[in-house]
Amino acid sequence: MLSLLHIENIAVIECADISFHKGFNILTGETGAGKSIVIDGISAILGERAYRDMIRTGTDKATVRAVFTDVPELAWFEENGVEYDPETVILRQVYLDGKNICRVNGTLVNVSALRKLGLQLINIHGQHDSASLFDEANHLQFLDDYASNQQLRSTYAEKYDALSALRLEIDRMTMDEGEKLRRMETLRYQIEEISKAQLQPGEDEQLEQRRKLLQNAEKISDGINTAVECLYGGDDSDGAASLLQQAERELARLSRYTEAFSSIHEKVTDLMYQVQDAAEEVRDARDELSYSADELENIESRLDVIHRLRRKYGATCEDILQYLENAKQELDEIEFADDHIERLKVKCEKAKKEAMEAAEALRKNRKSAAMALSAKILSELSQLDMPKVQFQCCFTEIELSPNGADQVAFYMSANAGEALKPLSKVASGGELARIMLAMKNVLAEQDRVQTLIFDEVDTGVSGRAAQKVAEKLRSVAKSKQVLCVTHLPQLAAMGDTHLLIAKEERGGRTYTTVTPLDMDGRKRELARIIGGAAITETTLKSAEEMLLCNT
Repeated sequence: MLSLLHIENIAVIECADISFHKGFNILTGETGAGKSIVIDGISAILGERAYRDMIRTGTDKATVRAVFTDVPELAWFEENGVEYDPETVILRQVYLDGKNICRVNGTLVNVSALRKLGLQLINIHGQHDSASLFDEANHLQFLDDYASNQQLRSTYAEKYDALSALRLEIDRMTMDEGEKLRRMETLRYQIEEISKAQLQPGEDEQLEQRRKLLQNAEKISDGINTAVECLYGGDDSDGAASLLQQAERELARLSRYTEAFSSIHEKVTDLMYQVQDAAEEVRDARDELSYSADELENIESRLDVIHRLRRKYGATCEDILQYLENAKQELDEIEFADDHIERLKVKCEKAKKEAMEAAEALRKNRKSAAMALSAKILSELSQLDMPKVQFQCCFTEIELSPNGADQVAFYMSANAGEALKPLSKVASGGELARIMLAMKNVLAEQDRVQTLIFDEVDTGVSGRAAQKVAEKLRSVAKSKQVLCVTHLPQLAAMGDTHLLIAKEERGGRTYTTVTPLDMDGRKRELARIIGGAAITETTLKSAEEMLLCNT
């Protein structure tokens, strides 16, 4: 249950703390007062999209914090590494630079994870839900939600995906003879071209390193000779190795006279051996250095061959050799495609049979659920002052698709004697609002969500129908927490808690406030809804009567 909502710097709301209670919570106010902003704030903590435009002018971030009580121990907490607490606190901050920070019980989570939690805490039903009812593409999902078909759909999806993969493989391998011959000719040419080069893994890198050495061979030779002379000495000077050897002998002699030179002698001795080793390595490198103009020319020629292949088949020798293996495999598949396709077709028939069986199981469950759904919706609509309405889930069998082998459309007749027609062709605004409410109420029985929000779903409803809608929502509120944004006095009069959303101007800025109403405040607000801006004794009396009738 949503107990507390803190909104800060969202549009015209600078700061508001809103307490919600069990039962039926009503939110009313003038058009443009900020009711939709409260719903936007709730949507934000449910992981819905939040935009920088919602941040109040002059501030750098918007903050929403919600406290939920009596939260069940959902698997979500363990899956996302969040400590479970029956009093769960959700925080979301949206910054001007687009950054979002989301926390659940103090632990950082991403928006996607927050959305998954939000779906298990609150259902928001708005005017757009009516539009979704018109769209027959959504009707199958409505039915599956009611039928709890998740497992059956998962089983079917697995079978359908396997069938689709086999069909794609058959399509990939099926080509006309002309295309087949052209592709085989291309593959044979590519295989011959790569094979003729006799590439070795890493050959290109080795050749490029050797080319670099040969291109700089003269500089390398001069450098080595200079290093050898420095280490070994030349005609006019002693080298480092010789000088260190002399120093070592002198220090060894001095060490016999005093201990003070012992440690120095050890250091010089180590240096002497290291320099002697280095000198040997440099001399060996000089002896091994050999090059010729012919070798460089051969390397350049070989690299030209590799470069041409790299432009066609891959960035490295390894990539080219992998392309060769793939080409050989594809050629083999094409040459023996007919046999392979026949084997795939046998597998495909088996997979199709399994998918059809899964689709039949799904259809059977859907049709059974459709009868129960229709009966429950008719019962709900009867309670909503639509006793003559007819409602039916109509099935059309189709080819296997990602959703099964069924199309489902909701048909109804709003008046006695009228034929069943698609929902979009027979329902008026007020009828559609009641149908949506009936469906949402039936579907809500299937989930564990504790809080339902109805955002102006009463549009187009008036008179006796409005009274029936109000009674239905109050009935729903006996088992779930209901928040309802409304302009109808019939609904507002039935609330257990009534919150007034109002805006005012101070210092050239607009501010929205949310105020819980006592009995006198509710009476005045109901009178405003009934009569408009001019509140009279008559409208106040009517408001008082409505409140007394519903307490």
